[in-house]
Amino acid sequence: MKQLSTFTISALVAGLFLSGAMSSCKPKKMDAAISGDAAQKVYVAPGKKDELYLFTSGGFSGQMGVYGLPSGRMLKQVPVFSQDAESGYGFSEETKPMLMTSHGYTPWDDSHHPQLSRTNGQDDGRWIFVNANNTPRIARTNLSTFHTDEIIELPNCGGNHASPFLTQNTEYVVGASRFSIPYDKDGEAPIADYKDKFKGTISYIKVDSATGRMKLNFQLLVPGVDYDLSRAGKAISHGWNFFTCYNSEKAHTLLEVNASQRDKDFILAVNWKKAEEYLAQGKAQKWPTNYAHNVFDESTQTASTEMIKEVNVMDVKDLPGICYFIPCPKSPHGCDVDPTGEYIAASGKLAAVIPVYSFTKIQKAIADKAFDGDYDGIPVIKYEAALDGEVEKPGLGPLHTEFDDKGNAYTSFFVSSEIVKWDVKTKQILDRVPTYYSIGHLCVPMGDNIKPYGKYVIALNKITKDRYLPTGPELTQSAQLYDISGAKMQLLLDFPTIGEPHYAQACPADLVLKHQIKFFKLADNNHKYATKTEKDAKVVRDGKDVHVYMTAIRSHFTPDNIEGVKVGDNVYFHVTNLEQDWDVPHGFAVKGANNAEILVLPGQTKTLKWVPDRVGVSPMYCTDFCSALHQEMQGYVRVSPAGSSTALKFSTGE
Repeated sequence: MKQLSTFTISALVAGLFLSGAMSSCKPKKMDAAISGDAAQKVYVAPGKKDELYLFTSGGFSGQMGVYGLPSGRMLKQVPVFSQDAESGYGFSEETKPMLMTSHGYTPWDDSHHPQLSRTNGQDDGRWIFVNANNTPRIARTNLSTFHTDEIIELPNCGGNHASPFLTQNTEYVVGASRFSIPYDKDGEAPIADYKDKFKGTISYIKVDSATGRMKLNFQLLVPGVDYDLSRAGKAISHGWNFFTCYNSEKAHTLLEVNASQRDKDFILAVNWKKAEEYLAQGKAQKWPTNYAHNVFDESTQTASTEMIKEVNVMDVKDLPGICYFIPCPKSPHGCDVDPTGEYIAASGKLAAVIPVYSFTKIQKAIADKAFDGDYDGIPVIKYEAALDGEVEKPGLGPLHTEFDDKGNAYTSFFVSSEIVKWDVKTKQILDRVPTYYSIGHLCVPMGDNIKPYGKYVIALNKITKDRYLPTGPELTQSAQLYDISGAKMQLLLDFPTIGEPHYAQACPADLVLKHQIKFFKLADNNHKYATKTEKDAKVVRDGKDVHVYMTAIRSHFTPDNIEGVKVGDNVYFHVTNLEQDWDVPHGFAVKGANNAEILVLPGQTKTLKWVPDRVGVSPMYCTDFCSALHQEMQGYVRVSPAGSSTALKFSTGE
């Protein structure tokens, strides 16, 4: 392959970013959002609901944002990989296990790619999965409650970026490693031995179609490059996954230069059904490991952690027919499959074209053995044999492509800050619009489905300089909404987002609304410390542990006065919300608690642990405005000296 000098690469990168920065500061269609009928198209009148849900990753916040479209109104921030003081997630005793890993309690991560569950290649509105990049994990959020119900850690994984990408019927959630690591006995080797000893893995997590419950079925040991993004095949290509990968040079320092030497890196095409055949034949090795699987049980409203000790691993170089490399220019990011499943568009961040591959041609090339040697024992399909065509002169810095329902593709360009629309079959460019600024991913509602919704495209931007009121050195993160229903794209709306909106998925609201739960039935509450009537409220001492079985209902707690607690006790407030009505949560906080408050939903029980550190009387109160007399929903805890003889007593209305 043709080699470029380090100087050439550096100059190219610098030139691309310089030109991008200049174009970012001089948008040519600055007035687009305030002209025409843009405002009317995004206005949702009071009492009316939005047309679509938009789910954005929270990036370095570790959470997930939920917005309504076309209004751009934020509806909720869903706690996933980070503690959340608003709901008590990760602070309450019931939810702490959700953040357990093999490294212990891990209350933060970097979430990147939400992906909706699907049936027959269409979003079904049941669950949404999102990855954690730093401590490799995949979470499943239940869209009937908007609660995170499950998190599974990925062993043998140096970083989980190409994840989670779902197969056509959510048979598998797939995650590939970003950072390759050594896999010798101790998992340690000189970094200088990268080329010889470092490998990557691809994890195939089986999903129960009825419950959504995840199980790590097997892992593939793959060459030691950096796996970036992925899509599963669909329709004609169902049974395959496609991963972009960079650093085919196997550099281990200054990757911005050293991993940009080759003209082409790769797409890795994986035949996962072939891998399943090998697994059934007993070809996998059992590797000892240790990883966490955290599950929230809705009946007990309590999470638990299981540490799993082994995993099935298959080395793809020993098992022909699973993996093939396809050359792809250069330093590719997006790897996106069109609605027919026939075309795979790749986006080389430093490439001057967008290559579009044909699944049919890939299969023919494999049958004809049209290979250009191998890479680490994996056949490399000839570029021309797999290529359907190239989109020429599309822009600078292509990143990610999604599709509409009319045979068009939309690609984001980070450097030239624009979205480019092109025809999938002819590869002709049809339109381009600027973004403000430096777009990363983009999202067409259901744009990775067999039948996209295709009315809007959402730009997920990295920079908002000069776009909003300033908020100090850090400005808000941002997304933008464009109408793509006509021949030309039209900017409709800017709206701020939480964290970094790294990627997003959107679907019609009806898909999610039909699964909604309005409250938890008190009769079904099997929490160990649930208190289902006020007469059952009590306070029980067990050595230094004090368990408060407490109820909450508009507008008081039972009990609301407690005495006999002592300095140094472990006080557990088990609060059951007796309400059986939609949208009537109660909060609970006590002075001196150094974790958080808890938000208790109707019919739910949650536990706040408190260790009083001083003598006195500590007020407690409801933190969520629940009624006209919310302010009166309060009580007291008397804290006596350690070793005192103050009797334990509790009451309400006395």
